[in-house]
Amino acid sequence: MRVVSGIQPTGNLHLGNYLGAIRNWVRLQDEVVAASQEGSQCLFFLADLHAISMPYNPEDLRAGTLEMTAALVACGIDPDKSVLFNQAQVPAHAELQWLLSGTARMGWLNRMTQFKDKSGQNREGASIALFTYPVLQAADVLLYQATHVPVGEDQKQHLELARDIAQKFNNDFCADGAPVFTLPDPIVPREAARIMSLRDGMSKMSKSDPSERSRINLSDDADTIMKAVKKAKSDAEPLPSEQAGLAGRPEALNLVTIYAAMTGETIDQVLATYGGEGFGRFKPALGEVLVETLSPISQRFNELKQDRESLDAILARGAAKARELGGKTLNSAYEALGLVRG
Repeated sequence: MRVVSGIQPTGNLHLGNYLGAIRNWVRLQDEVVAASQEGSQCLFFLADLHAISMPYNPEDLRAGTLEMTAALVACGIDPDKSVLFNQAQVPAHAELQWLLSGTARMGWLNRMTQFKDKSGQNREGASIALFTYPVLQAADVLLYQATHVPVGEDQKQHLELARDIAQKFNNDFCADGAPVFTLPDPIVPREAARIMSLRDGMSKMSKSDPSERSRINLSDDADTIMKAVKKAKSDAEPLPSEQAGLAGRPEALNLVTIYAAMTGETIDQVLATYGGEGFGRFKPALGEVLVETLSPISQRFNELKQDRESLDAILARGAAKARELGGKTLNSAYEALGLVRG
């Protein structure tokens, strides 16, 4: 079992990032290590090559890459258990993307909904990198013979494209021999809590929201977390005793969802405890749950952010491992295409 997944180094990580992706990465890492199967491994990368497909500031990208590294390690990604690196230090990602570009088809890419969403009304002004982004995503996982890729709803289409590219490449160029690429299967997280803004229960929690009151950052200390929870938008009604009673109450649903995600309980279990209670009691309880889990992460995160030398070393070691792991696949792809490398 080889698990591969990436995340863009955007910086300013918040509770939504932790519950939506990072915590599941840590669980996968620990499950793969516990299985003790030879060859099983997790590779997690900072997708800095993907980041240049949209307008960006180079200094912010570099800072965000290091900040994301610090956050992942603080949350539990162990560089001694998993391979943690950034794409730019492994040129094989970009090389394989180009080799796969001869197999990918325009019609396939034209159906990718994320390009339509990100380019908006200015498709002609979007970068080529944004259009071919899914081919790089395919290279990211196929390079390492990934057997499994964690995906959310918004990434399922891209993994299907990676499988299509791998299958066509194997059919076209490996008919008389072993296939070059493994077709990866999706891993749908056991729980994918959708965390919304603390100011608007209809909008996702986001670092782009100008209001700090809309989110809980992983860098927040205990006092900041408690204040954010107490000021979170709610309503005047007491909590219901069953989930159905949260219909039409997005802010209440969001706060209960966060509590459930942090404790591992179901929403109905949370409401069995707090049903009939007002937010004057529930919010402090939620704040305590968040502080208990996030304070150690925040402390470690803030310490790591100041140690650039250690972060650079973690990424360099991970990149060296990744280059070694991906080298055989890249050589096989060149050979299958009839190309001679220098």
